[in-house]
Amino acid sequence: MKARIKWTEGMSFAAESGSGHAVVVDGSPEHGGRNLGMRPMEMVLAGAAACTAFDVVLILKRARQPVTDCVVEADADRAAVEPKVFTRIRLAYTIAGRGLDPRQVERAVKLSKEKYCSATIMLAKTAEIETSIAIVEGDRVPLASEGGAAASASS
Repeated sequence: MKARIKWTEGMSFAAESGSGHAVVVDGSPEHGGRNLGMRPMEMVLAGAAACTAFDVVLILKRARQPVTDCVVEADADRAAVEPKVFTRIRLAYTIAGRGLDPRQVERAVKLSKEKYCSATIMLAKTAEIETSIAIVEGDRVPLASEGGAAASASS
């Protein structure tokens, strides 16, 4: 795996992946950035959430579960002093489908957390990782403003 980071101006950088994709990484205005892209640690958190979401969807599909949508909301606390590593990460999974087996959803989240998600397993070296699960009967996870009924479990 490879990445190339090119300083563009101020505190803005172009991050290019080995697979040929690019994103803008920028600092906050108080640190000289122009707020043009995610902060580096936001990218780490988003990458971890994407990694585990990928695992969960793949595991559910392989288990022939009728998964139709998946949202992972990540919230993290950081150390007060440098290096400001993550100390606690909360991952809230909301999985939609018609007739999902809650045990299969819980199994998928557990397998991602304990075996498959390289990003969260690395971050667990410094951060406590907490998970919660909500299952939505339907084709999509409602937007936060739409609400909706969901079954949930936590670990």
